[in-house]
Amino acid sequence: MNPIKIKEGVYWVGEIDWDLRNFHGYSTQRGSTYNAYLILDEKITLIDTVRPYLYDRMIQRLSSLVDPSQIHYIISNHVEMDHSGSLPLLMETAKNATIITSPNGQKGLIAHYRKKDWNFKVVKSGEIVNLGNKNIKFFLTPMVHWPDNMMSYLEEDNVLFANDAFGQHIASFERFDDEYPLGIVMEEAKKYYANIVLPYSSLVQKSLDLVSPLPIDMIAPAHGIIWRSQVKTIVGEYRKWAANQAEAKALVIFDTMWKSTEKIASIIQEAFEFLGIPTKMLNLRYNHISDIMNDVLTARFICVGTPTLNSNMLPTVSGFLTYLKGLSPKNRIGLAFGSYGWGGQGVRHVEGALRECGFNVMESISVQFIPDEIQLQEIFNKLKLEISSLLEISNLIGST
Repeated sequence: MNPIKIKEGVYWVGEIDWDLRNFHGYSTQRGSTYNAYLILDEKITLIDTVRPYLYDRMIQRLSSLVDPSQIHYIISNHVEMDHSGSLPLLMETAKNATIITSPNGQKGLIAHYRKKDWNFKVVKSGEIVNLGNKNIKFFLTPMVHWPDNMMSYLEEDNVLFANDAFGQHIASFERFDDEYPLGIVMEEAKKYYANIVLPYSSLVQKSLDLVSPLPIDMIAPAHGIIWRSQVKTIVGEYRKWAANQAEAKALVIFDTMWKSTEKIASIIQEAFEFLGIPTKMLNLRYNHISDIMNDVLTARFICVGTPTLNSNMLPTVSGFLTYLKGLSPKNRIGLAFGSYGWGGQGVRHVEGALRECGFNVMESISVQFIPDEIQLQEIFNKLKLEISSLLEISNLIGST
C-alpha cells in the first residue's frame, strides 16, 4: 500500500496488522492498524512508529516520500511497543533525529531500549514546536492510558494526533470514517474504550476539556480509522463514556455446570424484561470477556452467576470478575447469583468481588441443587420489587 495523504503535506505511513486477534487479552477479531504519520516540512517529522515486525513495510512507505535519514523529528506520543517498537531500527537510519516526547516518555523510552545517547526534546503541555511552515502543539494526557501519553496538534491543519484516545482495532484498506461502515467503527471505538481507556475516565474528561477549545477537523488516532466526518460524534460518545453514564439495561453474565445456575439466569432475565428493561444473557463459555465489556460500558445492572466449585466460583467467572475489577466501571448495580451442592461459597465470592468493584450490590440469590418452579417464581417476584425500587430511587436522584 502507498502512503495515504490526509492533509496537504501530511501522510499516513503506518501498517495494517491483518492477523492480530489478541491485544493484552482483548479479543481483536477485526485485526488492527498501527498508525504512523509523516509531516513534510522544513523539518521532516514522523509521529509514532509501528511494531518491529512491520518496520520494513513502514520504511517502504516513508522512503517513497522522503529519504528516512533526513527525518528531523520523531514524535513519540506513547512509549508502548506497538507505537515505539520500531524506534531502535529507525534511529539506525535517522541518526540525527530528535525524539520529541513527554517527561515520562523520555524515562519510558530509555527504560525500554537503553538508548541514553538518543537526542531527546522533552515538551510540556501547551508547548509549540515549529517545523517550518507548520506548528505542532503538545498536550500531556497522562494515564490515557499510560503515564507518558500525550497528544500532538497540527495547528495549521486542525489535526489532532490523539494516540490511544479515539482509537479502534480495525484492519482495513480504508483509512477514514466516511469510507468504512460507521456502525462497525463506532462499535470498535466503544470496545476499545471499554477495554483500554475505561479505568482512566476521570482523566479522559480532563483531556477532553484540554483539547475541546481547539478547532479540530480531523482526529488521527494510533489505531484504526481516522475521524474526519464524525469528529463531533466520537467526541460526544467519549464524553458520555468518560462520565460513566450507564443506561437502564441489564446484563446477566454467568457460567453453569448442570444448568441450575442457567435456570436462575433465565428467571433473572425474565424479571428485567417484565419491567421493560433491555436485557442480555451472556454465557462466559461462549462470550469473550472483552466483548462483554462492550456491553458493560453502558449497562447499569451487572448480574453475575456461578455454581460453587471447590468452595469457589468457576474459573471463567473468576477471570471475568478480575478483568472487570481492573477496568473499574462506576455507577453500577451488581447482583450475585448461583446454585450449589453443599457449600455455597461461590455466590459469596461473586458478591465480594462485585463489592470490591464499588458496585451497589443487591441481595444475592443462592439456591441449593436444582431450583424448582416455586423457587424460580419467588426469585422472579422478589426481583421485580427490588429492581422497581432501585429504578425509582435512581430516577429520583436523576431528577434532583
